[in-house]
Amino acid sequence: MAYEDIVLEKREGIARITIDRPKVMNAFRGKTTEELIDALSDAGWDRSIGVIVLTGAGDRAFCTGGDQSAHDGQYDGRGTVGMPVEQLHATMREIPKPVIARVQGYAIGGGNVLATLCDLTIASEKAIFGQVGPKVGSVDPGWGTAYLAHIVGEKKAREIWYLCRRYSAQQALEMGLCNAVVAHDQLDAEVDRWCAEILEKSPTAIALAKSSFNAATDSMRGIGSLGFQALSLYYQTEESKEGVRAFLEKRKPEFRKKAR
Repeated sequence: MAYEDIVLEKREGIARITIDRPKVMNAFRGKTTEELIDALSDAGWDRSIGVIVLTGAGDRAFCTGGDQSAHDGQYDGRGTVGMPVEQLHATMREIPKPVIARVQGYAIGGGNVLATLCDLTIASEKAIFGQVGPKVGSVDPGWGTAYLAHIVGEKKAREIWYLCRRYSAQQALEMGLCNAVVAHDQLDAEVDRWCAEILEKSPTAIALAKSSFNAATDSMRGIGSLGFQALSLYYQTEESKEGVRAFLEKRKPEFRKKAR
C-alpha cells in the first residue's frame, strides 16, 4: 500500500509509524486508519522488527482523533461508523510486538484512545491528554471507555469522559495513563532508550507476555462491537449531528434541544 497520511520507517529493529497530517493536528480520516492498519500489520509481523513506535508529525499533536472536517453524518471510509477503528484497535493489540506511543503534544479524543491502547506511553512534558466525544456528539464505546477504566480506575475514567477535561503529562503519569514523562527535547532519546532495552529481550517471551496481558481484557472487543453498532445509529441522529455542526461553526452545541 502506498501511504498518503502516514509515514512508515524501519531502522535497526525499530518501526516508526508517524501520522503525517499536522495541518489538522494529526486527526485521522478513513484513509488514515486504513494505512495505520496496514503499517501496523506490516511491522508487527516483520521478524526483523522488535518494537513499534507510534507518533504524530510536528510538535503540536500526537493525534486529535477523528477528523471532523471529513465527517458528514458519517466518516469517509468503511467500517461500522465509516472508519475501521475497531479493526485498528484490534490490530494494535493482536500484533506480537510492543507498541510505544511517543506523545509530544495533544493526545485528544481518538488520539487519547490510541495512546491508551499502546503497550507503553512515553510523553513530553508538553503533552496534553483528554477526551472530547460528548462535546461533539460522539463516544468510544469500546476500548476507549472500558479499557481506560481498567487502567485508571472507574471513577477517573468516568470523570475523563463525562467532563471532557484536559490533563497534563504529569497528571497522566500519576493516573497510570503513561509510563514516563521527560523534557520535550529529551523525548526521542528516551523513546530510543526504551526501544533499545526491549530489543535486548526475547521477542517470543515478549509476544507471549503481550498475549497474556491482553487475555484479561479481550472480552471488551465484543462489548465494543455492540457499542459501535449503536454508535453508527447515534451518528444519524440530530443530537449527534448538532455536535459536529457546533464544532465546525465554533459555537456551543445545544444537545438537549436536539435529543429525542
